[in-house]
Amino acid sequence: METLQFLHSGWAYLVLLVLILATVNALIKFFGDKEFDAKDFRISLFALITMHIQLLLGIILFFSKDYFSTISEVGGMGEVMKNSALRNLIVEHPLTMIIAVALVTIGYSKHKKKLVSKPKFKVLAIFYTLALVLVLAKIPWNLWF
Repeated sequence: METLQFLHSGWAYLVLLVLILATVNALIKFFGDKEFDAKDFRISLFALITMHIQLLLGIILFFSKDYFSTISEVGGMGEVMKNSALRNLIVEHPLTMIIAVALVTIGYSKHKKKLVSKPKFKVLAIFYTLALVLVLAKIPWNLWF
């Protein structure tokens, strides 16, 4: 259990770094009218892959920590929603991160259908920026530093 928690927490640094890199790359190249090349494809793909691995680690961790018994111990979801720490841990963080992964996946899928560089970078910039904002909003910063 501790190893899984360590892996999930450690991998998060790589995910954040790659997501920032992919987002900044898409924004700079979109506003700079640059051509989309193989390096850009690899950066956006690596962001997608790292996000999905982190999601899988998070799902495994969520179910292995048995939050369902925690919910019943505190008196149900009503009590969980009243407790900000539990609400963040059980509801807000997982849901927000799932949405962020979905945004990266949608952005990556949509960019592949575009034939010209500018629209490719536009789609990546929009979806990856939204995902980055959500990830930054729900990272448990008190555990990181």
